[in-house]
Formats: sequence, structure tokens, C-alpha cells
Amino acid sequence: MNQLTFAPADDGLWEQYDQLATRAYGHRIGDLTHLREHADLQVAIRGGRVVAGGLGLLVDQFFGGAPVPSACLGDGCVAPEERGDHLATGMTAARLHPLIERGAVISAVVTSSTGYARRLGWEAPADVLAWTVATDDLKRSFTSEDFEVEHGPTNEGETLQQQLARQWNSPVHRPAWWTRWKQDKSNLATYRFARPGHTTAGLLTLATKRHERHGMCLVVHDFWAASQPTAAAMLAFLGRHNTRARTIEFRRGALPPYPALLHGLRHHRTTAAAWHPWMLRILDIPEAIRLRGWPADLSTALSIEIENETGDWNRWTLQVKNGAAELAPTHVEGQVSLTRRQLAAWYAGGYRSTTSARMAGVHAISEKSLATLVRATTEFEPWLPDHF
Repeated sequence: MNQLTFAPADDGLWEQYDQLATRAYGHRIGDLTHLREHADLQVAIRGGRVVAGGLGLLVDQFFGGAPVPSACLGDGCVAPEERGDHLATGMTAARLHPLIERGAVISAVVTSSTGYARRLGWEAPADVLAWTVATDDLKRSFTSEDFEVEHGPTNEGETLQQQLARQWNSPVHRPAWWTRWKQDKSNLATYRFARPGHTTAGLLTLATKRHERHGMCLVVHDFWAASQPTAAAMLAFLGRHNTRARTIEFRRGALPPYPALLHGLRHHRTTAAAWHPWMLRILDIPEAIRLRGWPADLSTALSIEIENETGDWNRWTLQVKNGAAELAPTHVEGQVSLTRRQLAAWYAGGYRSTTSARMAGVHAISEKSLATLVRATTEFEPWLPDHF
């Protein structure tokens, strides 16, 4: 069999991969066109043919309010005739390598092959749901008070989105080209919400398509609200589409994990559909710890043991003080032990209690040690509304 090699894609290899992805997915992948100027494409070549590959984006993700350089992997595939020989493992390493060289210390991926991703060290910190609700129910349940609605994107709206993104663990710190990419890809309509004389407090983006019989299908892509009244006004606005759209769909992960929708409805007639989750992997543990944000009121030193990529365990001291943290090697036996996957879930604030951490298999010598570790990353909740 011809030897397999990995390489960054030039124009010719990029076109080959576009054809391969269309064959592997069963349809064209629009991002291979939209992201060509911004993404890194690595491919596997055998006998002069591209047999696997995938895109990589070097962007920041917010954790603890601070931006952390991340390798976001998307649109990867292996030729059907090459599947079954673990080619994806080598392809993943090849995709990560140039992004790590450029500064990535964590990596995010969205995949239906969660078992494969877990074997490589990724873990899902949170469930991902898509919600569907009747527009009539929204109209009967929510009011807009005195909020005004304006159509179209503005710098003020993008600033609001970045401010709110810092209040969660994992949202992408969207670069300047991100909004244009999403607009071009999905033909999004943008709406801004504000009280008279005040700055933008809500940002909503929608995609619409004609319904097969009457009206339209309406899908929410972005839902960013600075307060509960703002969220209610945005839901009321969606309800006013009832004459044209029977239901409103919040695409997977688009609705923030707070109770504004469910607690405001007069009748609980929503539908939630589970999707394959986004997953996180820590590539450089000390740097990922240093760059992340931490609670300003937490001061602690905790000895922990963390599994490395070879399956051995390294001992560290985690010191958190004044909103910063440092991970230093130590010979002291760990008070808490974390596998690579557990580390990723903890880093994203996925363990909301000591109970959830224990049930995920995290080992600790005492409840106090485990509670201290959990508290360090639960100031913000995990939520990744961005798709890549």
C-alpha cells in the first residue's frame, strides 16, 4: 500500500479535499469556501490522492472571563474506502500541530463520534439541546415592555455580544471576520433591542426559509440578552412572527442555559432535541491554567494529580490567588486526581457540584478538597453557542 503522508493544503490539495468532503458527507461543505482565507487545512495523502483532512481555526475562547487561545477543529472527514484503520487519529495530530505551534493551548471540537474524541482526550462539559416552541405560546407569555427593536448589525451590537460572551465558559471571542462569515453562510437577519435612549441590551440573529406549504421556518442562531427583561422582550418579538411561522426553533446550543424561556411560558409545550455535544481538550495544561480567568475572592493551594497523554500521572500544585492561577510540578501526593477528560470538563466549569464530579469518576481524598477544586471553575457556566 502507498505510504501515507500529511501536509498543509495548497490550492490543488484544497480543491481535492473539497471534492472528498462532498463525497464523504453526501453534500457540499460551504465552509470550505467561506473559511478559506481564515482556516488552516491539513490533509492526508496516499498515492497522490487526498484521503482525509480537516479545517482548523485558531481563535480565543473565554474561560473565567479571559480569552484562551484555542484550536477549533471542524469539517473533518476520512474517505469511505480508508475508514477503519485509525487514520483519523494521525490526521487529528496533524491538524493540531500547526495550531499548537501558533499558540493554541486548548482545543474544541463538535463531533457525533464522541467515543473516538474521548479516546483522544476530549470531553463534553455540558449537554447540547435544540429547542422548538410555538410562536403563539411566545406571544401569549411574553411582553416587550418599552424595548425598541432595530434591524441590522452594528459595532455596538458586536461589543455587547463580546461583553456577554465573557460571562460564560467557552464562547468564542469572535474575530472581525466571524460575523461576515455567518451572515454569508446562513443569510442571517440581525435585530437589536434597547430601551429608548439606552445602549443595545439584546442581540438576536435569525435564519428564515420558506415553508413547504405556507409561511416560513424561523431558526434562532444568536440569543444574547443583558437582563431578564431584555430576554423577555426578545422572546415577545419572536412571538410576533406567529402569522408567518408556526414555530420558533433555537438551533443547537443557541439558547443560553438559563430559565428565561421555560419559566416564562404559560404552558410547557416546548420540544427539546439532544445533539452531539461540543467537546474540549487541554493541550498545554500549565499554560491553559495560567491564561484562564479565576475567581478574585478565591485563595487556595491544592495538590492534584493529572493523567498525561501516555497514561502516567503527573503531580502538580494548583495555586489560585487574586484572580490568577499557576500550576507547578511537585512531589506531593495529590488531594484530587483528574484524567485528561475530567480535567477538560472541570476547566470548563462542567462539574457544578461535588456530586457531579464524583459521579464523573473524579477521585479526592476529602470532600473539602473536591469542593475547593470544583468552586475554582464554577463562577461561570459552560456554554458554546458558536458553530465551526
